[in-house]
Amino acid sequence: MATLELVKESILALKDRTGSSLPAINKWIESEKKKVIKKHVMKAALKSGLEKGVLVQVKASYKLSAEAKKPPKKKTAPKKKAAPKKKTAPKKKTAPKKKTVPKKKSASKKKSAPKKKAASKKKPATKKKSATKKKTSKK
Repeated sequence: MATLELVKESILALKDRTGSSLPAINKWIESEKKKVIKKHVMKAALKSGLEKGVLVQVKASYKLSAEAKKPPKKKTAPKKKAAPKKKTAPKKKTAPKKKTVPKKKSASKKKSAPKKKAASKKKPATKKKSATKKKTSKK
C-alpha cells in the first residue's frame, strides 16, 4: 500500500521518541510530498500497518515496530553458473622484465630526526618551597 509507505517514511523523518500523531504525519506528507491523503484512506493504511506488525500504536500516536526499523534484507536471486570456458592454447612466456629498485628515502628521515631531539631537551623543573603550617593552641 502506497499510503503505508508514506506513513513509514514520515515516522522515520519525524524521529519522535513517543511516536508521531496523525496530524503530524498528515502535515509532514503535505509539506514534503505535496500530497493530501483523505481521512478514511489514512485510517485504513494505519489499521493495515497495525495488523501487519509494521506500526505500533502508542495512545494516539504511531511508532515503527522494531522489525520495521531494521533495514530490509535484499533478496538475492540465485546466481547462474557461468558457462564453461573453452580451453585456449597456453600462452608463450615473455622474457622476464628487469625490476627497478625503488629510491631510498633515508635523506628525509635524517632531516626530521634532529627536530625531535631539539624538542626533547627541557630544563629541569625547580622545586617549590612548601609553606609551613601555623600551630594553633587548643583552648
